[in-house]
Amino acid sequence: MGLVLDTSIIIGAERKKLDLLRLLQEQPVTETVMISVVTASELLHGCERASDKTIRKKRAAFVEAILEQIPIIEFKLEEARRHAELWAKLESRGIRIGAYDMIIAATCLSANAKLATLNRAEFSRVDGLNLMKTDPYLL
Repeated sequence: MGLVLDTSIIIGAERKKLDLLRLLQEQPVTETVMISVVTASELLHGCERASDKTIRKKRAAFVEAILEQIPIIEFKLEEARRHAELWAKLESRGIRIGAYDMIIAATCLSANAKLATLNRAEFSRVDGLNLMKTDPYLL
């Protein structure tokens, strides 16, 4: 089983609100840590949105270091099928979660991976999604 880091985890680390290094060090050696391609896009979007050049440069360096070190799970047909299934199930129950969060959840389910997130309220609506307890890593 792998561990997928949600965007909120990376942002929490950048803002010094979460000890990402400790979180990573405490994972079993057999567990692959990854991010979704959606998380990569969200992180890059955050760099593009920074209006201050100094902040943009610092943020871009942080994000590029993450993207170089952590494998990215692509969104392919298998994940798209899982996404469609998840979307239909949630919709039939009148439950909504963010569109990008639904893609991240589907990616985790497809990869049989746990999700590390600071947005438990949103992701806890997804049946079968294994959420990691991240409270011990908050600063």
